[in-house]
Amino acid sequence: MGQLPPEQYGLYKTLLESTKAIPWKLNWITKEFEYIGPQIEALLGWRQDSWKTAQDWIDRIHRDEREDTANLCITQSDCGIDHEADYRALTASGGYVWVRDVVHVIREDGVTTALVGFIFDISERKKMEDVLLRLNKQLAALSFHDGLTGIANRRMYDRSIQVAWAQAQNNRTPLSLAILDIDHFKHYNDKNGHAAGDECLCQVANALNNCAAMRPTDMIARYGGEEFVLILPNTGPEEAVDIAETFRRLVANQRIPHPGVGVADVVTVSVGLNTIIPGEEDSLQAFFEVADRMLYRAKSNGRNRVECAGSKRIFAIN
Repeated sequence: MGQLPPEQYGLYKTLLESTKAIPWKLNWITKEFEYIGPQIEALLGWRQDSWKTAQDWIDRIHRDEREDTANLCITQSDCGIDHEADYRALTASGGYVWVRDVVHVIREDGVTTALVGFIFDISERKKMEDVLLRLNKQLAALSFHDGLTGIANRRMYDRSIQVAWAQAQNNRTPLSLAILDIDHFKHYNDKNGHAAGDECLCQVANALNNCAAMRPTDMIARYGGEEFVLILPNTGPEEAVDIAETFRRLVANQRIPHPGVGVADVVTVSVGLNTIIPGEEDSLQAFFEVADRMLYRAKSNGRNRVECAGSKRIFAIN
């Protein structure tokens, strides 16, 4: 513990051994422990006198962290750099406790001669970190799903369409986008109430999301209000029209009663569709706007129908 008068040595030793942190000192030349606090036995179960050399310390590190932790300590200590490491320490009973080792390097004439440090029990902190990590993952998952319908939301759509667009550009493959809007939904809400409107949205979303035509690469999302978007990667115009028509029929076949406005007495959707093999000169915004115009064309042409625009590099349906 250093060259101190007996009365000071006793005072400092008492202070160190009364803390929860576990003090220790290692002779870097011989790699032998010169001291380790008796608190180590309460934390890990190993007797104080069982800590003979640095190898005892290394052997009592969880194998998943052992090599990285030992290499960090050796490298930093040789260079005279103070450091710290978190790892799982083996207990005498065979379990593990998360600890943090904070190390101060002592040097003489530019050569490391000793290490002194403290071991802290951070197991409760690690448990809390694990809980927060799980909560953050759950929050992240929730942030990409629509709170009402449970399907992907606008945020997820924005990310997914960017990826699909980039892949289509790089691979020179077709990308199709369908925008679906529930016909006369405002009238449905006004007549049936918002609770019924929410239930209608959930029924439509569930039908679309469970459609047998959906492939692993396709994605349906609620864009906002009564509007949904369908991303169809690697899908040409003819196939996209067939898929969009399947979705349109699927909603109508749900036979959700509608209070007698428009072309049917059941809930229907209008669909605007666009397909493109995007080049560097094309923009995602313009691609979306064309699909949106097709949706308005479907509405103006009577609703409950699919209108499609193809890229000039493919074909167009007028």
